[in-house]
Amino acid sequence: MIPKELLKKIRFIEITTLRLVNTVFAGEYHSVFKGRGMEFDEVREYDPQDDIRDIDWNVTARMGHPYTKKFVEERELTVMFLVDASSSGQYGTRGKTKSEQIAEICALLAFSAVKNHDRIGLLIFSDHVEKIIPPKKGRLHVLRVIREILSFEPKHPGTDMNVALKALNDTVTKRSTVFLFSDFLTSNYERLLKVSHKKHDLVAVVVEDSSEKRFPNIPGPVELEDAETGEHFILRPTRGFKKHFAEEWEKRRQTRSETFSSIGLDHIDIETGKPYIDELIRFFKSREHRFR
Repeated sequence: MIPKELLKKIRFIEITTLRLVNTVFAGEYHSVFKGRGMEFDEVREYDPQDDIRDIDWNVTARMGHPYTKKFVEERELTVMFLVDASSSGQYGTRGKTKSEQIAEICALLAFSAVKNHDRIGLLIFSDHVEKIIPPKKGRLHVLRVIREILSFEPKHPGTDMNVALKALNDTVTKRSTVFLFSDFLTSNYERLLKVSHKKHDLVAVVVEDSSEKRFPNIPGPVELEDAETGEHFILRPTRGFKKHFAEEWEKRRQTRSETFSSIGLDHIDIETGKPYIDELIRFFKSREHRFR
């Protein structure tokens, strides 16, 4: 039995994101991802209008004159969501946690994919692979994916992106479009991120809370808990602490951006509780211009 509160959340997300898919977001998904993948159709005699790079040299040698391979747009794509379910995902100070924000964006992308007859799959990870839902089509499958993201309770609190990337590469053999959702509060993932990006069309979606960038105005000492380790400590902010805090966040952001850039990886930056549709449209428009 699904709790009533969870059903309300799922229904709200479905109504909100379907409205966006049918109005503001209409056509954005299709224009970027359809046609990116091509599959082999047949071999036929070479025509001067054909691309010389498509010549099938083995058949040409056997037949004594040029033959070329014909490709057609793939009839369907596989879209995989890799979702970080570590304990830091339950954090949020702007009315939504990171996991709730991720569920909404996944719903928007998933309903767009379903409208284009694509398949949706889900891999939830912490510092272990927690759950894998194989790719399928249809509204009911999308609702299941949303429900899992919202309600999933991981067995492990930590984050290890490498286990998710390795599982993706091992289990998803066909080139897919992959959205990796995380706050990226982890390290040493660069090598496997590069490998996964070569195998798939990988997009990083960085979801953070504003208080992780700018320390809030909290008077006096404050007791804090690390969501992933459970460690408790007392913070006594000194003069210049907020400035140092912001500088450290900027260093992390810069290092992450440099990593993405060196790999050639597209990424989207999302902040909890803030409208995200403009960021998504900006991302899709930039990709569309690049692939023309």
